[in-house]
Amino acid sequence: MYNAVEDAKAQVKEMIMGALGRLVNEGKIPAEPLPPFQVTIPADNSHGDFSANTALVSAKALRSNPRAIAQMIADAVEFAGTDFSKVEVAGPGFLNFFIGESWFEGVVRNAVAMGGDYGRTDLGKGKRVLVEFVSANPTGPMHIGNARGGALGDSLSSLLQEAGYDVSREFYINDAGNQVAKFGKSLDLRYMQLCSEAGQKVIAECGADMEKLTKTIYDQTSTPDENGNIPEEQKDLPFTMPSDVYLGMDIIEHAKNYYDLHGGKSLSEKPEEERRKALVDYALPLNEQRLETDLLKYRIKYDNWFKESTLHNNGAVKAVIEKLKAGGHTYEKDGALWLKATDFGGDQDFVLVRSNGFPTYIVPDIAYHYDKLITRNFDKAINVLGADHHGYVQRMRIALSALGIDEKRLDVVIMQMVMLIRDGKPCKLSKRSGKAITLTTLLDEVPIDAARFVFNQRTADTHLEFDLDLAVEESSKNPVFYVQYAHARICSIIRKQAEEGVSYESGSVSYTEPAEFALIRKIAEMPEMINQAARDYDPSALTRYSYELAQAFHKFYDSCPIKGAEEQVKLSRLALCTAAKTALKNVLSLLKVEAPERM
Repeated sequence: MYNAVEDAKAQVKEMIMGALGRLVNEGKIPAEPLPPFQVTIPADNSHGDFSANTALVSAKALRSNPRAIAQMIADAVEFAGTDFSKVEVAGPGFLNFFIGESWFEGVVRNAVAMGGDYGRTDLGKGKRVLVEFVSANPTGPMHIGNARGGALGDSLSSLLQEAGYDVSREFYINDAGNQVAKFGKSLDLRYMQLCSEAGQKVIAECGADMEKLTKTIYDQTSTPDENGNIPEEQKDLPFTMPSDVYLGMDIIEHAKNYYDLHGGKSLSEKPEEERRKALVDYALPLNEQRLETDLLKYRIKYDNWFKESTLHNNGAVKAVIEKLKAGGHTYEKDGALWLKATDFGGDQDFVLVRSNGFPTYIVPDIAYHYDKLITRNFDKAINVLGADHHGYVQRMRIALSALGIDEKRLDVVIMQMVMLIRDGKPCKLSKRSGKAITLTTLLDEVPIDAARFVFNQRTADTHLEFDLDLAVEESSKNPVFYVQYAHARICSIIRKQAEEGVSYESGSVSYTEPAEFALIRKIAEMPEMINQAARDYDPSALTRYSYELAQAFHKFYDSCPIKGAEEQVKLSRLALCTAAKTALKNVLSLLKVEAPERM
């Protein structure tokens, strides 16, 4: 693996330690153990390419002024065999090291030679990581939060793979429990409405126009308020739905499709439970398939789709309850089974099995995480969850600890809300349909590249404003367009030079201009950026880096012409263009954003 920044930092540390050793041997400083010091990249490279705070943290141990210590170290540093050319003392005692030209040349040659492998690291050492994300209930379409979670989770998975982890992507399908019961109730009510006199009238009026039918029934449905009362203006509507069901138009559509497929009212005379089961058995697989299809359109392909029902059917839910009992971590109260969460730092104990004998919603999830970390033996489980899951995460960690599993093997990325902006104002509805904007309706309006890029522009723990107008604007104001245009411009330069018989594949290069050095520094940062972003679970670092790299290239393009330059200068700059193209394409590929060659 090639990491020019990491190598340079290691050289700085070796030079400093060598200098300290010589100073001790010469009796200029005492042989005292020194605290760790940091080597960082200064914000202003006129202050050096790398800076060390050795003298500042060592002043107490060496019983001397930091600046005097720094000067002694600087005087004792030897540069032979390194990529560095000089060191200066600055401020209260910082050591500022300056890279020599050979380092910059090496970055360009390596980026060109490595191609698609440039930026890859071995931070993860092949550790097995399971990333679970989206995991939307299969009872309806995916919302905007799922759209952000999908882009975030998928890019995080790619980032971890680039950093040397063995990553699996997983979708957890909640196909059991209360939400499926609610789904069945919703479908049954809508089906029976279609079979009613009012429903038959709507069917006759709308014929095969599904969109008109679903909207008509939706608009003619009353729903009770929080006190259970039907609003006065809705009392004459022919259809009524209670507040504890799903009210989306997709429910009406499923009911009508079943009605058409099975000969009209064929199910209406069956018992309610039989009706619900038949409708769920029909609609749930369709929703699950739709989830997969929509996510594939969004460029997300999972390695595994894990069904909650599996855990009930194979006895895993019952087994995990018995394990918690056997460990002495439960007790019975009011006929329910409780977990002693307070024994593991929890604020209060919580129920595992209700007094009616049914497990609470969290028990299958505990069994699922046991399956991840013990049965399948992943080194780490990472969940991407919404902002309303803080309490859930604490309970899951407590349950894992009670099962004897190191709760640090579970990491959770909590994702904040998304606000859609249109015409400078918050927007909740699709202009086209008047319905809430879902993942699919969003992708009807916004290019996939823009959606995936914008959803990763902010860290997961910050609220995100998604400007729908800006996302489709073809200008430098649109960050994804700006980055993609940089890649297309580089391709155009390389293509035009090739047409004139000039190309770079390998060989010596040399650089003298500040804009060249600035671009090379940014290219060199990529492997180190990958490592830090992987440690932080932060794919927003990818979008920031790609934008900064595009900025550095545009500045290079404006001040360092290729056409008309001397032959060696031209080849060196072509090499730098190729290196920049490589880095830009590789980082965009982690976001699954296209790197166009023409725009």
